[in-house]
Amino acid sequence: MTIILSKDFEFDAAQALPQFPVGHKCHNLHGHSFMLTVSVRGQVDEATGILYDHAVISDAMKPILEQLDHVYLNDIVGLENPTIELLSRWIWEKLAPQLPGLYELVLHETPRARCVYRGE
Repeated sequence: MTIILSKDFEFDAAQALPQFPVGHKCHNLHGHSFMLTVSVRGQVDEATGILYDHAVISDAMKPILEQLDHVYLNDIVGLENPTIELLSRWIWEKLAPQLPGLYELVLHETPRARCVYRGE
C-alpha cells in the first residue's frame, strides 16, 4: 500500500525581492506568515501500519524552522532573492537528506498564493 503522508509547519519571516522592479510592492521589505506542507511517499509497513512517525518529520524540520522563523530571509546564504520558488528549493535541499521518501513541499506565502515543489 503506497501512501502520501503530510505534515504542516508555520513560520513568519521578512523579505524583499530585489529582482522585482523598483516600485513593485514585493521589491520593498515586507513579511509573510508562511505555511509549509511537507509530504513523504512510500509503502506502509504492514507490521506497524505506518509509513512514518510524524515526529520524524518534525525532528527533520526543526533546525530548518529555527533558521527561517522571525528572520530576514535575504540574510540567509542562498536566499538573497527569497521567492517562494527559490525558498522551496532551499528547504528541499536541506530536508531531503534527513527525510527519505520526501515527495513534495507546498509553501504558502498567503492563503491564496503557494508553490508546489517536488525536487525536480
